[in-house]
Amino acid sequence: MNRSDEPTPDSLEAAAEAFLQLRPRLFGIAYRILGSVDEAEDVVQDAWLRWQGTDRSVVENPGAFLATATTRLAINVAQSARVRRESHVGSWLPEPIDTSMDPYVGAERGEALELAVLFLLEKLNPVERAAYVLREAFEYPYDQIANILQLSQANTRQIVSRSRKRLSAERREPVDTAELRRLLEAFLAAAANGDIDALEELLSADVVAYADGNGMRGVARVAVMGALRVARISTFAKKFIPWDEYRIVEVNGRPALSIAKDGVATALVTITVGRDGIDGFYWILTPEKLRAYERSSHRAVPRRP
Repeated sequence: MNRSDEPTPDSLEAAAEAFLQLRPRLFGIAYRILGSVDEAEDVVQDAWLRWQGTDRSVVENPGAFLATATTRLAINVAQSARVRRESHVGSWLPEPIDTSMDPYVGAERGEALELAVLFLLEKLNPVERAAYVLREAFEYPYDQIANILQLSQANTRQIVSRSRKRLSAERREPVDTAELRRLLEAFLAAAANGDIDALEELLSADVVAYADGNGMRGVARVAVMGALRVARISTFAKKFIPWDEYRIVEVNGRPALSIAKDGVATALVTITVGRDGIDGFYWILTPEKLRAYERSSHRAVPRRP
């Protein structure tokens, strides 16, 4: 028998403890599917409410139950989010997260965490995205993924394989942290000095720059392509982005450039690198997304639900 002051397996205290242990993984699943810190937090909170209201005495595997609830909730949110994102003015980029302060989101595997990869995941439908994330980022077995998504194992395998092939055609080989930092600092120095020639030397011929400003004045509303065009707009950045300081920070597990004015972030820039230089820029300029990045540092210690 349990003492009266000890939580029984089905008590709310025990339920909260079990949920807290699983919460980092649940957030990691939801965030990768949704590309939004706030939406992922809402999904995890809804999963807690379901867990709280469930007859837990019949649940044999809390981890499986909560992963299933979180994934299905995230898919529902992703399906409804498509309409909202279509109304976004200009390029829509995922919300960045500070993984230096929040190691939990990438604690198990860094797969499907980089901002550029989350951007590619948006090309998949929500079910494809969920299947890919569960398999590639968290290594769930196919039978469990099939059960979560209510699909056959054969169909699940096909979805993961098709998604993997689709993404691998556009993904870049990983570049070490030191090289990314060097390229970011070289890019900033050339852009700040208006040195177009130096910028072009850093860029791949087919470089593409995306900017998420949601209609902000001076922010390109379509992707900018080509080394010369990207170099030119980079030299104009200081004219429409207030900044008096910069620093290299960690965004989604990789070095990124943080630009600020009077201590307030005005832009975050991440890059991808190909064989002949920087081949992708991702400029986060929308204030709400910059604030979401700042808030993400407060997730470092799991909270009680």
